[in-house]
Amino acid sequence: MAKIVILGGSFGGLTAAFELKRLLGNNADITVVSDDERFVFLPSLPWLIMGWRRPEDITLKVNEILRHRGIEFICEAAKQIIPEASKILTSEKEIPYDYLIISTGPYLSFEEIPGLGPEKGYTDCTFTLDHAARTGQTWKRILKNPGPMVLGSAQMVSCFGPSYELAFEMDAELRKRKMRHKVPIIYLTSEPYLGHMGVGGFGKSRRFIEDEFAERDIKPIVNQAIEEVTPEEIRLKDGTKIPFKLAMIAPPFKGVPAVAPLGNPRGFIPVDKNYRHTKHKNIFAVGVAMAIAPPEPTPVPVGVPKTGFMTVRMAKTAAATIAAEIKNEILPTPEELSVICLMDMGNTAAFMKAKPVLPPRQKTILKKAIWAKWMKLGFERYFLWKMKHGLSQWP
Repeated sequence: MAKIVILGGSFGGLTAAFELKRLLGNNADITVVSDDERFVFLPSLPWLIMGWRRPEDITLKVNEILRHRGIEFICEAAKQIIPEASKILTSEKEIPYDYLIISTGPYLSFEEIPGLGPEKGYTDCTFTLDHAARTGQTWKRILKNPGPMVLGSAQMVSCFGPSYELAFEMDAELRKRKMRHKVPIIYLTSEPYLGHMGVGGFGKSRRFIEDEFAERDIKPIVNQAIEEVTPEEIRLKDGTKIPFKLAMIAPPFKGVPAVAPLGNPRGFIPVDKNYRHTKHKNIFAVGVAMAIAPPEPTPVPVGVPKTGFMTVRMAKTAAATIAAEIKNEILPTPEELSVICLMDMGNTAAFMKAKPVLPPRQKTILKKAIWAKWMKLGFERYFLWKMKHGLSQWP
């Protein structure tokens, strides 16, 4: 019986586990290893910050949904992978594998910029449940004692969507409370232009975001790298100093320490079209953990985002490849990656689609409409229900 281990219990990890169980049944021993016992619906973290969601609204207990399907869960952090011996080390265990799927997400590298981050620095973040809850407290203080806010992304970031969403959402909420004039908003980003998002833009996204920010008096500062952050200001490498009362800055991304030795200098893992490691043939990587080359060089380095939509597609391909190999069947030929994004804008939303994800593209759509907000609300409920019931084969 093949022993398959999956590192990570989020979009990619759970999808891979459910798919492997569906395709192989009792012909495989499947184990998920994660240091977080919660599945968090990450796209809703901006809503948590705004006070529109509670943690219990957007989380599931990983052990419960896996146990009912005969999948083992080990709630520990991987410390090291030894690919030559096909085993994983945690602080307590040595876990052997025949196949390994890595879906660990990013390491948030706050230490690359002095003063960045919520633990040892002066900025907030929205990429984990705990960080988002803390950012929500800072947001409440702004509502009681207004002052300037800086939102955006530092150099080497690979996910820009939540920062854009928060800029629109905070603007809308401040206007609703009739206090927008008391809170200057600056959008600071490493992108060469607004709407680039690490993928060379989505069609007319540059003009779209520039126009929307202009209408909302959100001041953009683009193509910038942060030198350091002090308790009262962000200092850019060009000498500019930006004061703030709230600074929500996405940090540089790297591969998590346990898997970084398998990857490139930033710790992201090189894979083939089926998401198999280019050197270790029984190791697969999906989601943020895998490497995608940027579509173009930028003056300030940025990474390519791997959204939940993309990660689920990758996980299904990796699982189908492993299952086919175990059953001696023809390996699947995956489609080129595309992406669909629903960007909340406070009182409306934007629907974005790009096929393929990197230019030149066959198709690009960008539409602002209230139905896009309804879609985002509905998708949150649908995806949590789908994960709770292990229905990874559903769209």
